[in-house]
Amino acid sequence: MNIKDVNFGILGMARSGLAAAYKIRELGGHPFISEKKPEKDINDPQKIRSDFNCEFGGHSDRLLDCEIIIISPGIPLDIPILTKAKEKNIKLISEIEFGYLIKHPGSKIIAITGSNGKSTTVSLIHHILQTAGFKSVLAGNIGTAFTSCKIEKEGIDVIVLELSSFQLELIDKFRPDVAAILNITPDHLNRYHSMEKYALTKFNIFKNQKEDNLAILNYNDEYCKRFAKQILAVKKYFSLESKTDIFYDGNSIISGDNIISIKRSSIRGPHNIANIMASILSVSPFKIKNEIIEEALTTFVSLPHRLEIVAEINGIKFINDSKATNTDSVKYALQSFDGPIRIIMGGAGKGEDYSILIPYLKKHAKKIYLIGDARYKMKKAFGNIVDIELFDDFEKSINTAFSEAEKGDNIVLSPACTSYDMFNNFEERGNKFKQILLGLKK
Repeated sequence: MNIKDVNFGILGMARSGLAAAYKIRELGGHPFISEKKPEKDINDPQKIRSDFNCEFGGHSDRLLDCEIIIISPGIPLDIPILTKAKEKNIKLISEIEFGYLIKHPGSKIIAITGSNGKSTTVSLIHHILQTAGFKSVLAGNIGTAFTSCKIEKEGIDVIVLELSSFQLELIDKFRPDVAAILNITPDHLNRYHSMEKYALTKFNIFKNQKEDNLAILNYNDEYCKRFAKQILAVKKYFSLESKTDIFYDGNSIISGDNIISIKRSSIRGPHNIANIMASILSVSPFKIKNEIIEEALTTFVSLPHRLEIVAEINGIKFINDSKATNTDSVKYALQSFDGPIRIIMGGAGKGEDYSILIPYLKKHAKKIYLIGDARYKMKKAFGNIVDIELFDDFEKSINTAFSEAEKGDNIVLSPACTSYDMFNNFEERGNKFKQILLGLKK
């Protein structure tokens, strides 16, 4: 795509919006950035003003003079300025779509989405590729904007993308060589209002794939089964329960005639075995030897805030699973440890039914410590299944859990909620958890 002298509007001054603006400027286009937040709430607005034509505190009709508008993830598509843009037939795209249009044709794309496990899976895929000697870059929802990389240049073998449902809403021509849906469980229902709408948005990842592409699906996922027939690409399945293209036999991962040991893998839990299988299928077009995959599984470092064992004090383990922002993540956390679990839950809810956790809490939880805006709704959903205590202070919930814990217990922060009622993001929540533990150690 030649963007020289094209006028772009960009909604949002977050990471992906700014990355797109700099890339447009670099390639000879003309970006105009519009931000709803006031200037005082934006990081380093003076630099943005000096670098770009922009506006703060709302979206003006100046956007309607643009030929293409790039919309940052999470911005509702029905806001007034976008309604006007649609009426004028202005093209609306995502930063992911823009990146695809400008990337070098020699670079392959592996794209991963799902309700849970995306970050671990893309990081593992990236690590396997690098271990095998491929030039790989990792971008998307995981933290590095797609367009912040030198994707228009020759020399990148594979671009590995983590994609959220928000990033998949405005897909037009985006066509990954390999695409995967890890799972589809209740999430973001405050935006999509139905599971079917949420699932179909995820399935946009396969929208433009053709017969020479690879689509990877979870064989045991209801929505993956329901909508699989609309996929044109070659389909391959992974499963924890059934013999499919790749499966787990209780000891090793089996893929055709290949037996891959995971004994020395650094990541744990049934959900991570599923992530490993999806990763192996994702790199299968690159013909990587088993021994290299096993080496990568051994040397892979688990991501922070995802079942991260951060301390052991007096025989009590503390696990930071702050990334667990929905019920499905918590379900897996509860199945990942042998000893009794004292679980800290709560935060800002996303419209989920917390009662689906009852059988798992009954089986694994010794006590539940509830925090944040969702604590009363959770208490009502759980009833009297186990001992439950409510807190309006995060640190107090941790200190109380520690004071009540016995040797062999696991204190697990696995909230099933976002962090936005008390923290800026799940990373800040997880880091605060670690900071409090340092005090307990002393």
